[in-house]
Amino acid sequence: MQNLKKGDVVQVLKGKDRGKKGKVITVFAASQKALVEGCNLAKKHTRQTRQDQKGGIIDIEVPIALANLGIVCKACDRPVRVGFKTAKDGAKERVCKRCGGTL
Repeated sequence: MQNLKKGDVVQVLKGKDRGKKGKVITVFAASQKALVEGCNLAKKHTRQTRQDQKGGIIDIEVPIALANLGIVCKACDRPVRVGFKTAKDGAKERVCKRCGGTL
C-alpha cells in the first residue's frame, strides 16, 4: 500500500515550491513521482494546431518526487508521516503518526 493516493492533500517539503499545498492529481508508482495541482509548474510552448485553438506559452505541472512531499493530516493540519494499522473489519488503513487519526 502506498503512502500517497490520488486526491490526497500534500505539502511540498523541498524545492522551489516549498511550503505550498495542493491536491495529488496522479501518482506514478514506477518512477516514485506525483503530479500536484498548482505546484512545480513549468512553461510549455504550444503552437496553434487548429483554427479555433490558440498557441502560446502555458503553465503545466511537472511530477515531483514522492520523497519531497508530505501528506497533510486533517486533524493536525500539517505534514505528517504515515503509518498503517488494521481496522476491526480487517481492512488496512493509513494513520497519522502524530495524532493517530485516520487519513
